[in-house]
Amino acid sequence: MPTDPVGRFLAALDPAHRETVGAAPREEQERLAAAWERELEADTELDSLDELSPSAAEAEAARRVLEREHG
Repeated sequence: MPTDPVGRFLAALDPAHRETVGAAPREEQERLAAAWERELEADTELDSLDELSPSAAEAEAARRVLEREHG
C-alpha cells in the first residue's frame, strides 16, 4: 500500500480515473491528493464510513474531489 499522499490518492481512484490522473503532471496529482486529504479530514460523514471501511471512505472522498474538479 502506498504511503505518500499521491500514491494513496491514486490507489483510491477507480481504474479509469487512476489512469487519467496518473498521466497528469505531478503538480496536478499533488494538488488533487491534497484536496482529497482535506476531504477526508473535513467530512464527518466519511469518518463514520472510515470506521466501517477505510478503503470505501477513501474511494468516496476521491470520487467527490474529481467530481468537484471536473464537474
